[in-house]
Amino acid sequence: MNVTVSPGSLTGEVSAPSSKSEAHRLLICAAFAPGTTDIDCTTTSDDIDATARCLEALGAHITRTRRGFRVVPVPGTSATDNIPAPATGALLDCGESGSTLRFLLPVVAALGCEASLTGHGRLPQRPLSPLYEELVAHGVGLTPQGQVPLRVSGRLRPGRFSLPGNVSSQYVSGLLLAAPLMGAPTEVVVSEPVESLPYIGITVAALARFGVTVDEGRTEDSGAPARSYVVGGAERLSSPGTVSVGGDWSGAAFWLAAGALSEAGVSVRGLDVRSTQGDRQVLAALALLGARVLRGSEGAACAHDALAGRVIDVSNCPDLVPPLAAVAALAEGTTRITGAARLRLKESDRLETVSAAICALGGRARATDDGLVIEGVRELAGGTVDAAGDHRIAMMAAVLAARCTRPVTILGAECVAKSYPGFFEDLGRLGGTYRKES
Repeated sequence: MNVTVSPGSLTGEVSAPSSKSEAHRLLICAAFAPGTTDIDCTTTSDDIDATARCLEALGAHITRTRRGFRVVPVPGTSATDNIPAPATGALLDCGESGSTLRFLLPVVAALGCEASLTGHGRLPQRPLSPLYEELVAHGVGLTPQGQVPLRVSGRLRPGRFSLPGNVSSQYVSGLLLAAPLMGAPTEVVVSEPVESLPYIGITVAALARFGVTVDEGRTEDSGAPARSYVVGGAERLSSPGTVSVGGDWSGAAFWLAAGALSEAGVSVRGLDVRSTQGDRQVLAALALLGARVLRGSEGAACAHDALAGRVIDVSNCPDLVPPLAAVAALAEGTTRITGAARLRLKESDRLETVSAAICALGGRARATDDGLVIEGVRELAGGTVDAAGDHRIAMMAAVLAARCTRPVTILGAECVAKSYPGFFEDLGRLGGTYRKES
């Protein structure tokens, strides 16, 4: 599906979609916690649905309710023994969700159920090292990387797991989510500096809501400073009965960026400014670029002001690069975005596709080894952007259309369903005009 978005300032108020980062983690915890858990999750997406589908393949019973999800755990889960008896030989289809694959791979290994995991798009080519090697070193049998389905045999042994800090934090989160299923003390050691640290915080917070304490501290790994995350052998998941998914700062960031390009501004309801989500840093980043930002008890808002280029380090919030790049493309001067090398391994090579999208619309941007250099212009011409199968590229192009002189056609715009199926409907609520073409 292609979507053509007409020029025109966006303004008004929308509600944030539910955080898929939180939803993934809460669904996994609920699937192995005794008793039924109701998860308040006002919206869903392809990625969230992929995690729910995989947990069902392991034996959980998950139904969609008016408020979100109702999760009946995998059979055999009990208050005294969180190691259930999932279906042996299950095939888990992770879709295109890297979070689903990287979280559930250690979980499946901890269960010892000899399941297989598959995926689509770029997912089979996205790296699993060094998590892959750590799992093998702790007793897990895995078929070669890059081939799907990835077959898992053996059972993951508890103990000490060592990971470098400059790789995906999803590896750390996956091991922490698996830890309560191993029945013995488990320590995950991550060398410093740790990139995307707030995402590990989301995992620690999700486990805490299900009664599992993660002891965090400092240690050394091969003589170098490191962070330590320890889950005691007596820790067991327990259902809180009802748990809520917060608003998604990653999705809301596009509307806040649109507000930075709009004189009247945009407000987003349903955001917690105290959230553990690292992408709430979008407010600080937009303020740094010169936008006017407002934090409130029910959400956040942003409006245009004297936008100027800055240096922005996104090591802890790489998903913010597309919305921040959209604002930088129309800010005076040069913006340098650093700390984003891992974006080359997303649904697209996101450094290249962000710069290509800006240039296709008449802007000036180029990718560097670990980020972008963007030369701001007064206005963009419009044109055609290939979303390259990447939901965040499609959303960025739609936001940029507001400040173009001609319409913007987004090729393959259906990819927004990966994280935000209602994106274009919300664009319309903010006064945007668009046309879908099959």
